[in-house]
Amino acid sequence: MRKMDEILSYNKQFVQDKGFEQYLTNKHNEKRVVIVSCMDARLTELLPKAMNLRNGDAKLIKNAGGIVTLPFGNIMRSILVALYELNANEVFIIGHHNCGMTGINPDNVVAHMKERGIEEHVIHTLRHSGINLNRWLTGFDNVRESVENSVEIVRNHPLLPPNTPVHGLIIHPDTGALEVVTDGYLHSEPAD
Repeated sequence: MRKMDEILSYNKQFVQDKGFEQYLTNKHNEKRVVIVSCMDARLTELLPKAMNLRNGDAKLIKNAGGIVTLPFGNIMRSILVALYELNANEVFIIGHHNCGMTGINPDNVVAHMKERGIEEHVIHTLRHSGINLNRWLTGFDNVRESVENSVEIVRNHPLLPPNTPVHGLIIHPDTGALEVVTDGYLHSEPAD
């Protein structure tokens, strides 16, 4: 069975059995936090459980590496929307040990693109139109530094509400143990 068919078949039964009822909540988050974390599949259930989060408790933003790279990119926009429109008042940037973005080689990624059917002329055109694929596809060498860099981008954003705590943590992807990299309360007074 194809993945989409398998998912839709399960979903039909899930809705019919009212499996959704245990997850009912509203669009505002109860703990008033927004979390940026990695899309690593090991964190799908582990991260919320390790933080004592239930459905409806937090706004979760996931990407490769849990990285905020651009002050006016999609991740930062989502953080600001959560803070201004969706009841959040604290930000957590959470990296993890053994992340696939650690030391990722952009040349290997481009090679895999070509293996999967992206033609050389497309890569060439992108590179010669100002797109720095190597920079865009580069991860990081140290998860602690990555979290610190992301926290600094968020903390210093000109549109961040004053006194918004921006925390940096690292989670262990096997145990769920959290390590504080930077305590946002030390840099601001928590909002109500």
